[in-house]
Amino acid sequence: MSDLLRRPIGTTGKVHDITVQSARGAKSPDWGYVGFGLYRLTAGQTAAEATGDREVILVLVEGKAELRAAEQDFGEMGARMNVFEKTSPHCLYVPNDSDWQAVATTDCTLAVCSAPGRSGHKAQRLGPEGITLTERGKGTNTRYINNIAMEDRDVADSLLVTEVFTPSGHWSSYPPHRHDEDDFPNMTYLEETYYHRLNPEQGYGHQRVWTEDGALDETMSVSSHDVTLVPRGHHPCGAPYGYEMYYLNVMAGPRRNWRFKNHPDHDWIAKRDQ
Repeated sequence: MSDLLRRPIGTTGKVHDITVQSARGAKSPDWGYVGFGLYRLTAGQTAAEATGDREVILVLVEGKAELRAAEQDFGEMGARMNVFEKTSPHCLYVPNDSDWQAVATTDCTLAVCSAPGRSGHKAQRLGPEGITLTERGKGTNTRYINNIAMEDRDVADSLLVTEVFTPSGHWSSYPPHRHDEDDFPNMTYLEETYYHRLNPEQGYGHQRVWTEDGALDETMSVSSHDVTLVPRGHHPCGAPYGYEMYYLNVMAGPRRNWRFKNHPDHDWIAKRDQ
């Protein structure tokens, strides 16, 4: 199995714990920014962590929980009980050098997105207000986006976080594009993780991660609750007919901007659809 594909460890509790150290492998030796954790809690269970030198965005993928962070009580958060309801998510920003706690009030799935923090922002709710499901693309490249914390929202020091819903038989993160050079404003270096879900649950999808020189070329079949790592290169996803795909993207790098370039062989698709 590719070291860019991470399967969940069990079905309850903390099923993903991807740190900078654990993300490093033969295909991602220089990984240094993005972390991702995932809790699958039953009602009454608690998750709690200290942030250390990292900022965190908690995303209630589904279900409800009472949240505390940075010595503040944010009360019960969460609304959608199934991610494929496609409603706006409830999210909470937690700065570095603080801590957080979540007590599940229903069964819930809680994502923990992290990156280096610089004490530039205070703990705050990030949704559902200010997050609107937006259509992107054309034809079978159409997908639907919930931008949680992209650069148009000054809500984090490093993190860029978004949700994507890809309909059955469609592609997304497409045309193939990359953001693996620190060359602002032409391109920014951003590592990225994808947390995948499929509907119906037994479905699968595909993701390819490859560089133009062929040094990296991995094609992965993903199931619900899998996480993929994108250290560099192009990284499109495909949802087979009969299954819709959701993914939660986490990106971070030296600067908090998203600038990318399409693969030169496939850039004509984007130009045609402008």
